[in-house]
Amino acid sequence: MIDLSLFFFANYEVDSDNKYELLIECVKYADQNGFTAVWTPERHFHEFGGLFPNPSVISSALAMVTSKIELRSGSVVSPLHNVIRIAEEWSVVDNLSKGRIALSFASGWNGHDFVLAKDNFKNRNEIMYEQIKTVRKLWKGEPILQENGVGKEISVCIFPEPYKKDLSVWLTASRKDETFISAGEIGAHLLTHLLGQETAELSRKIGLYREARRRCGFDPDEGKVAVMLHTFVDEDEDFVLKTVSKPFLNYLKSSADLDKFLYEESGEAADDLSDEIREEMLKEYMLHYIKQASLIGTIDHAAEMIRRLSEAGVNEFACLVDFGISPEYVLAGLRSLKSLMTRLEEEPKISAFK
Repeated sequence: MIDLSLFFFANYEVDSDNKYELLIECVKYADQNGFTAVWTPERHFHEFGGLFPNPSVISSALAMVTSKIELRSGSVVSPLHNVIRIAEEWSVVDNLSKGRIALSFASGWNGHDFVLAKDNFKNRNEIMYEQIKTVRKLWKGEPILQENGVGKEISVCIFPEPYKKDLSVWLTASRKDETFISAGEIGAHLLTHLLGQETAELSRKIGLYREARRRCGFDPDEGKVAVMLHTFVDEDEDFVLKTVSKPFLNYLKSSADLDKFLYEESGEAADDLSDEIREEMLKEYMLHYIKQASLIGTIDHAAEMIRRLSEAGVNEFACLVDFGISPEYVLAGLRSLKSLMTRLEEEPKISAFK
């Protein structure tokens, strides 16, 4: 049996009156049809991902309309927050969901986000790792010492107490070897993606992660590795490409990393490129990405991608579905994902990996 989860990162649509309807309907379907988890990110001050400024708030809502699926931050940018508030908020969600939460931590990268905690930007990585230790301690009911408003040191515990004492901790990693290794060293699970890295490179980094777990006394095989993949599955390949092309191009254009990508590909500043060249570069990138780094395509294509990534060490596939496709097609795509799940569960090579 494989693990399929849903990942959400929609571009903000100002004209929509029901901004969270697709999220809720997709998660209801996933909850009833054997999907493992739903990931929601933390984003600030940008339309790209702008529906999700706080994953604990979103997960609180999802806890009330689900009963099985795990609710995960993907991610909480912890240096932006008071660590006690992180533990308190997620303990509420843990109680509302009867123990169905997991936290993936990220240190952040966008300096603009740190208007929320401007003094933390320089040392954000060190701060995040200390916060993980503190959240784990508070989650177990252990007190921490803090200075109150009149300068007196007091002992603090969180309320409500978590429903489940064992907190599932993940670390979000992009490209740096050090982050993969650190995730293993602290015994966390790993959330990553294929943006800017090929499967062979990801496999090498997963190897570093599992070796770090072994070296630090954690079972290397118990570490979960989830990879985020843009997803739209249907039996008809032409229909998939026709449905996906325009919204996915618009999605790429709205990305906060677009100018950096264009510069890396062309060696020129994005503003110096003509509209025609920009469009052509994006189309070429989109087609390459669809073929090599996504679950966009037929069920056969998606199955082959999952087989390849499973061999690289991945054991969960986080399907990003809300990148601009019409809601009715997104929901139909979930039914195709369910068919894909059923097919792969029957393959010993895949099911044994879990």
